[in-house]
Amino acid sequence: MEDIHVEETEQKLEMEVAPALIAVHPSQKSVSVSIGSELRIFNLQDNSGATLMDENGGHKDSIRAIRYSKSGQLLASGGDDKLVKIWDTHSWRCIYSVASEKRVTSLAISGDEKFVSFADKFGVVYVVDIGDYNNENPAPVNKKGVPILSHYCSIITRLEFSPDDRYIVSADRDFKIRVTVFPKDPLNGAHEIQSFCLGHTEFVSCLAFVSCQDYSHGLLVSGSGDSTVRLWDYASGSLLDACDVGAKAGFLHSNEIQDEVLPAVTDLCATPDGSLLAVAIQSLPGVILLRCNLSTRTLSVSKVVSFKGETFIPTSIRAATSVPMLWMVMGASSLQSNDSSLLARVRIVSGFGSESVVLEDREVPGGELLLQALQGKLSIGEEAFSTAAEAVKTAMRNLLIKKQYSAERRDFRKRGRNDKKNQTTS
Repeated sequence: MEDIHVEETEQKLEMEVAPALIAVHPSQKSVSVSIGSELRIFNLQDNSGATLMDENGGHKDSIRAIRYSKSGQLLASGGDDKLVKIWDTHSWRCIYSVASEKRVTSLAISGDEKFVSFADKFGVVYVVDIGDYNNENPAPVNKKGVPILSHYCSIITRLEFSPDDRYIVSADRDFKIRVTVFPKDPLNGAHEIQSFCLGHTEFVSCLAFVSCQDYSHGLLVSGSGDSTVRLWDYASGSLLDACDVGAKAGFLHSNEIQDEVLPAVTDLCATPDGSLLAVAIQSLPGVILLRCNLSTRTLSVSKVVSFKGETFIPTSIRAATSVPMLWMVMGASSLQSNDSSLLARVRIVSGFGSESVVLEDREVPGGELLLQALQGKLSIGEEAFSTAAEAVKTAMRNLLIKKQYSAERRDFRKRGRNDKKNQTTS
């Protein structure tokens, strides 16, 4: 009985708390926030919240990934309900619904917008052909993903297509970054591995490409639970530079105090010219801006942007490609108001790439209407977000740091999973 209780507790720790996520239209026409199973959209063109249309009723469990396509015509979402949904951003209608065998952990859309790739909790990467999209069809088309590669039972934390669509890059909780050639006919599988980017000592939490007009194929940047951001030549797998952002932000190293745990890098994003990176770190009420020099292939700290008077620790950060603004959200699926609505806090840094200024609520695009639509409430108490930050931090480590089990415990867990399968099939 004790083993069963421990097993159930572990599963709750892993799956109950999902961080709030944010995505920004490339031209900043709209902003999307997910919290729990809710996908909230605010249309900045007409300054109003958008209503999603889905005959199947939207997501039924926590959303783990949201992503706009390169043109902004599509938005993809996926999560713990084992569904990937693809939305038309003009009508906000669900145009494709894709069933996954396991919980969805990450997704990406190819630059030509012909394919959506997604990963599940068991480390399998799938691809879906969406090149047949017809905006005159009012009902969502049900699709099935085709497996193209696998990380062999390691949770995939992030997927990215390279800027030229030649490669698909996948990162996992076993410290690995895999660069795979994306084939001309991906439905037959992606079998050619270009390289591995190895060097992180904890789970890889996030990826981004940095590129400019003179360096179009770009370089790869990764963030990790080891509190570092690393710069890679992804075609060769060569590590070019590393920045210990945890130390730069003033956190102690784990070898200085035995029980000290380094804060994980939770998210990062780059300016369109690749010259600057914004980095979110657990326990840091702000973001670190890193200078990325593509000529010398180096990373250096530019500044730390702090949020005065508020414990705002971003769980997700994104920027548009055409507007110098950094959008951030903080929240967790466990954070509810008195009326049970899920709460998230949105902040914006203006001048991302030049003089960075944290906007007051009255200064944000869309004003109070945007904050009400995306946050769930205009004003949110300080204590609530301190609790949310700790919940996300704990859930992230419980989910992504591999647990060491005895042979007896591993056998027990396997039997438990098989029992559940038998119950569902009988």
